[in-house]
Amino acid sequence: MEKLTIQDINNFAIKNNVNLSDEELNFTYTFVKKNWNTILSNPNLFHLERYKEKYSEENYHKINHLIKEYLNRYGSLLK
Repeated sequence: MEKLTIQDINNFAIKNNVNLSDEELNFTYTFVKKNWNTILSNPNLFHLERYKEKYSEENYHKINHLIKEYLNRYGSLLK
């Protein structure tokens, strides 16, 4: 995660049909850089709805769907 760039976040978002505004992108990057370890060590404590106002309604729903999809796919590896 040390080498994670804002462009990495943007590329992942675009690849998953999420077009983040500059503000959304900056928030997401800063949040992930600061909190990735906590989120990965206990993903059930992460609640995106706490940050709903940081995203457009469309992006919020897309991101929420992505989180659920990735937790279903990889959640067992986080335990």
